[in-house]
Amino acid sequence: MTTTIHERRTAKRQAKGLTFNPSRPVWKEPASPLYNAIKAVIIGGITLSIVLPILLVVSTSIADDDQLIAAGGFVLWPTHPTFAAYQAIFSGEFMFRALGVSAFITAVGTFLALFVTITMAYATSRPVMFGRPVLLLVLFTLLFAPGLIPMFLMVKQLGLLNSVWSLILPGTFAAFNFVVMRSFFMNIPVELIEAARIDGASDFMILRKIVLPLSKAVIAVVGLFYAVSFWNAFFNAMLYINDQTLYPVQLVLRNYVVQGGSMAEAIGVTSAPPPQSMQMAIVVIALLPILLVYPFLQKHFNKGVITGAIKG
Repeated sequence: MTTTIHERRTAKRQAKGLTFNPSRPVWKEPASPLYNAIKAVIIGGITLSIVLPILLVVSTSIADDDQLIAAGGFVLWPTHPTFAAYQAIFSGEFMFRALGVSAFITAVGTFLALFVTITMAYATSRPVMFGRPVLLLVLFTLLFAPGLIPMFLMVKQLGLLNSVWSLILPGTFAAFNFVVMRSFFMNIPVELIEAARIDGASDFMILRKIVLPLSKAVIAVVGLFYAVSFWNAFFNAMLYINDQTLYPVQLVLRNYVVQGGSMAEAIGVTSAPPPQSMQMAIVVIALLPILLVYPFLQKHFNKGVITGAIKG
């Protein structure tokens, strides 16, 4: 009797001592030890490529002078940790003010950006007359950016120069985030919207009572995208802000890396630790808030990041 390919594979797996469940397809059977080992090596390599730079930054920020000099400027594991760099940074009020400015820009900017994106995405996801022209205009901005000089002239004409609103208003809408959220809204069953409309609910009530509770995942993901964008932005501050009391923390980091000692004097640090420790300490301070927020949004991130990829 001629054996099938499936039977020959089954005999080979049984000869190797591998379990086989005939009620499941072959592709759902447990992977081989070699495959698991290769996968573990790849995942381990990716993990090290992420963890080692963070460990290097944190270790360098708390290393003492002698170890920094002996290591050539960067330390992987400090033998005598010291927090002199952090004490020097927070010895004056400059860094506290910069953190406050960044927190205000991130909080207000993320709220306004989510409000604009959600309302526009919901409006264009419904069959309305002006939905398609607005959608075409938004998609047009994905292909053609306004440019640096026109944006600067617009901010100047609006009287926003040297104001924190120049760092918020130009970034309150991102076409990519709009497309992601609109795609999610379009996948919400139409029957729910029609049932609420028959009961007399307005569009605002439908959005608040039905659409938003069903869209927590995509709102968390888009909100995280906006928050990271506002928190990490420094180029607009470099263009529009001249008052050092309005500097966000990312611009402080950039200026310290570029200017070094002169920037240390500007932020009120008299007896500064080594430049490497100061730079890495500012990097840790700028990175820490995002690392603290992300774990609370991770459960929504896995679901919301693939929004629109699966239909039905």
